[in-house]
Amino acid sequence: MRYVDLGSARASVVGLGTWQFGSREWNYGAHYAGDTAKRIIERALELGVNLIDTAEMYGFGASERIIGSVLSQVPSGAVIATKLVPLSYSPAYAASRCAKSRERLGVEAIDLYQVHFPNPADRLERLAQALDGLVERGMTRSVGVSNFSVASWDRLDRLTKAPIVSNQVHYSLLERRPEAEHLPYALANSKVVIAYSPIEQGVLAGKYGRSNRPRDIRRMNRHFAPDALERMQPLLASLDRVAKAHDATSAQIALAWVVSHPNVVAIPGASSVAQLESNAASADIELSREELAELEAASDLYRESAGNRALRALRTRIGI
Repeated sequence: MRYVDLGSARASVVGLGTWQFGSREWNYGAHYAGDTAKRIIERALELGVNLIDTAEMYGFGASERIIGSVLSQVPSGAVIATKLVPLSYSPAYAASRCAKSRERLGVEAIDLYQVHFPNPADRLERLAQALDGLVERGMTRSVGVSNFSVASWDRLDRLTKAPIVSNQVHYSLLERRPEAEHLPYALANSKVVIAYSPIEQGVLAGKYGRSNRPRDIRRMNRHFAPDALERMQPLLASLDRVAKAHDATSAQIALAWVVSHPNVVAIPGASSVAQLESNAASADIELSREELAELEAASDLYRESAGNRALRALRTRIGI
């Protein structure tokens, strides 16, 4: 397992996303929350997957409580990252929400406390004051943001005493917009991009098609639309070819591509211990320049094939 500096800690380049812990929309059932999720965390820590990402809004706090229950039972060494729902940027509000997350997680200090998304109705100056206050009071060791533009990330970083060490954004072979600004900014400023949905909720695993689409919340993902799955076939074929060359899976290659970029870590979810183990192994796959180029060319074809947005939206809505 490879690691990067993430504020006050060294974090694994492949972490564990826990949106599905305690969240009904994934249709995993009570057994998953009560048993499987705990075994996933325990196995992750055994494998050196120490970055565990959650949020107060995941399962309305259930995800944090599940993580906390496991950490109370095992020596962890985990790097815990959670996220604030920024209904307000006020210092009092941030301190109150951070205290609740610490309580659910059972930790004295959160390793990385992130602002889940921007609040355009409030001022970054107040957010800077709030985040600095959390660090100064020892409630969190480091602070970051999520879904922020580079301009807002940089401005907030200039306003705070504590560095804004990371920005969690959607990044995968199907969503490459962060390459324009986020990745260069992170590399130039010794910061980290945390990539969520790196395998697009499983679509890049190559197991789905027009007649085999997920029945849970993933049906809302535009990449699972029938026309999108058809347009994706060249990319899925490239993933399969590269995977066979490495005795790996398509999902592992999609993850390996994400973390091949410097200053980028990925936080895929896991529906089972086996999937967690597969995700962890992707960190050790080294893709050649030719393989990277093939995957990116196929990714470009998919994005270029999207065509007119209005027509695509109509086709998605009516299922053709």
